[in-house]
Parts: sequence; structure tokens; C-alpha cells
Amino acid sequence: MQNNRSFPKITEKGMEDLRQRIGVKITDTLEPWCHEATRDNIRHYAHGIGDDNPLWCDPEYAAKSQYGGIIALPSFLFSTNRIISGYVGGLPGIHAMWSGADWTWYKPIFRNDEIHSQAYLKDLKEHDTRFAGKAIQQTYHVDFFNQHGDKISEADSWCFRTERDHAREQGTKYKEVRAREQRTYSDEELGEAYKLYKNEEVRGSVPRYWEDVNVQDELPIMFKGPMTVTGFIAYAQGWGGLYIRANKLAWKLVDVHPGLGIKNRYGIPDVPERVHWEEEFALEVGAPGAYDYGPERNSWLTHQLTNWMGDSGFLRKNTCKIRRHNPQGDMLFFKAKVVKKYTEEGRHLVEIEQIAHNQDDELSVLGTGIVELPTKK
Repeated sequence: MQNNRSFPKITEKGMEDLRQRIGVKITDTLEPWCHEATRDNIRHYAHGIGDDNPLWCDPEYAAKSQYGGIIALPSFLFSTNRIISGYVGGLPGIHAMWSGADWTWYKPIFRNDEIHSQAYLKDLKEHDTRFAGKAIQQTYHVDFFNQHGDKISEADSWCFRTERDHAREQGTKYKEVRAREQRTYSDEELGEAYKLYKNEEVRGSVPRYWEDVNVQDELPIMFKGPMTVTGFIAYAQGWGGLYIRANKLAWKLVDVHPGLGIKNRYGIPDVPERVHWEEEFALEVGAPGAYDYGPERNSWLTHQLTNWMGDSGFLRKNTCKIRRHNPQGDMLFFKAKVVKKYTEEGRHLVEIEQIAHNQDDELSVLGTGIVELPTKK
């Protein structure tokens, strides 16, 4: 491991340059992974988060739904814009960790819809963190439109920019994690967890009526994991990643953005995104090991909600606040309950709180959802 190298620092000059971008429409960014919500693009994204809901994946099933065909899962929009997924500008060489989002959806995303987006830097805030000391929360706003010009969604998402040297050498958040012996699961432990997969309920075509929901109702526990690099790559296949390129295209990316090229053990400039599959580099930037993607975890939150609400429900809002990394070997258990039931502008809505802990009961992510349900009236 190349522990002796040092990375750039957050400077006031860099911050001042970044502040000049607040509110300015972004016109130069990387091409999105998906321009259209094709059958295959939708399925690849759904399978990348472990979601086999036939409304996204089975044309014959979806044809009998109220939509008359396949629609995209709400979190599919991560694949249509790099900025919402964590592509941040400014502060070259300063690590970026996707840390949360606040979503609103207005219309469903139909098969073969073309997705267009507009984005701007919304806010910068300084924090003092256990992970890396001084950190900058960099928030972007993104609007999404279909080919008809209809606004289908909007969202704020934020990354924390951290100094890699400080996180590795002085960060306290993961000292205990690094000191633990590597965990190995028994067949019995895995079997207990896998029961949650076996019993996972997709509500599907059976309507969940607003009148039948009560405050304090609990949603079924959703299980994700155990985390593997294979799983992280499966997500990247559907989502597209931020900087995953090969050969000439990889060279062109680093040639235009030299700050992205961090030399690996072979002396080859490679992208910082490799923290998600390269254990050695993940430890070098202060993480507890190769870990999952932030947008992936947000998508797990929405997966729990869409499973519960069924085909007749519509996810109006979702928030995600990430609290720690999920390195290889972690299991994640999502719990949720209804906290509010109300009507607004003729819509019948329920508010849901979500929380997920790992196998050691360490808090991983917090979420909320607002779901519109059909009514018996």
C-alpha cells in the first residue's frame, strides 16, 4: 500500500472558486449512462439493486397493470444523470462521498421515455466530522424531464468532500472496525439471513388501500447483503458508475481531468471510484474497506417502499441520509413503519420512516418516504 503519498488539501482558494458556481446552470458534464428508459436499461438497473418486481421486468405482467406496460422503478433516474449520482465539480483531488438525497416524483417513467435533466450547485456547508475532520457538504439540485417536456422528478443530492490524508491518519470513525478480526459467517448465520430473501413480499397487483393502513404499521424487514465486490459491480452495471472507463476512453477522461488519475500499485493513473472494489485503495482514503455505493443504498430504500405499496401505489417523496460505509461482509436490515396518514390536494398519502442497521447493530442509513395509495372511495 502506498501510504507514504499525500493528497491535496481543501484550500480557501478552492472554496472561493467553488462558491462562484452556486446557482449557475451546469452545461458541461459527463454523458449520462442511460438516455432512455428502455426495457433492458430498466431491467439492468432493477437487477443491479436486487429488485425482481415484474412491473419493471416482465412485459406480459406489466401489460395487465394500470400502466399498460413496463415502467421504470423510481431510483432508475440515478442512471440518467451523473450529478445526482455524485459527479461533483471543484476541489480537485479532494475525495467525494455520496451521502444523501431528497427526491420528489411527479409522473411515472414509461418504457422508452427519453430523460433530460438540468442541474446546478445549490449549496456549500462546512462540517466537522469523525471520519475526516473538516468536510464540505456540496449539494446539487437536478430537475428531470421526459421527451414531452413534462417534469417527472426533482431532487437534491449531496456529497461530503474530505481530505484523504486526514481520514486515513486521524479519522476516528472506523478505528474499532479496522481493529476487528475479519468476520466469517457460518452457514447457519447465512441461512437465517437468506430467509428474508426467501420470504420477501412484492405486493404487486393486489392493491394496498389507504383505508387499510394504520399509523404504526410496520413494513416487512428488507435484507441486503452480505456485501461483496460482485454485488457492487452488479449495481455499477445498471447504474453506470461515475468514472468507469476502459482503454482510450479511460485515458481521455484522466487527460481532461488529471485530478481523477490516482496511481495504483502498477504506477497507472486510475479513478478514485475504485474504492468500491479495491480494498487497498479504500483503506488508503480512510474507509473501512471496499464499500457499497451511496445511490445504491438510496435505491434499496425506495425498493422497500415500492415492494410494500404495490402496482397501484405511487412513490411521491423519499429522503436518504447515509451514516456509515457498508464494507464487504456487511449485512443490512431495513426496518420501516407508518408514522402519518393524511390527505392533501385530493391525494391519499402515508408517511413512512425507514432505518437500517448492519449485523453489528451499527446505524447505516436513515430514510423517509411519502407514498400515495389508492382509496376504496
